[in-house]
Amino acid sequence: MSAPAREISFEKATKDGFHRLFQYIQGANLNTSRIAMTAPVLTSIVPGAGPLHSSAYFIRLYLPIKFQTSPPLPLPELNLHPDKWSSHCIAIRKFSGFAWDSNIVKEAEKLATSLSRSPWANSTGSGSTYAYSIAQYNSPFRFIGRVNEVWVDIDGSQTEECQVSGLEVY
Repeated sequence: MSAPAREISFEKATKDGFHRLFQYIQGANLNTSRIAMTAPVLTSIVPGAGPLHSSAYFIRLYLPIKFQTSPPLPLPELNLHPDKWSSHCIAIRKFSGFAWDSNIVKEAEKLATSLSRSPWANSTGSGSTYAYSIAQYNSPFRFIGRVNEVWVDIDGSQTEECQVSGLEVY
């Protein structure tokens, strides 16, 4: 499920989008179904001229398998949209701590630098709507041992259809 957000800040967009998604999984849907929380919470950054190189954000939660083929319709005032991702290839870089406005661009740049020195240097997803995404796996109440990732779409055709390459550092 996806929550679009037009905010100047990654943090504000994530908070706003997650709040609406949380209402949805707590029963603010036409079936009043309660849906289990999944991880990660994914904030995708749409390229633009804003301070974080963004014009808009999409905050997403994966739905449990039970709801994937027929998700409960969200209440209209939540401005949520079902979102189906086809199978695609992504490059990932892990980072710890909290994902803040002050560090997400730096983390995305570190991934871009790594990719530039790798076999995937020229394979960033040209058909992608998003510049990059930030995946957050932990509750905001967890302070130690936090796991986050920055994701960038890459073209599978140039990487043998995206076969798992294991852990590689460039």
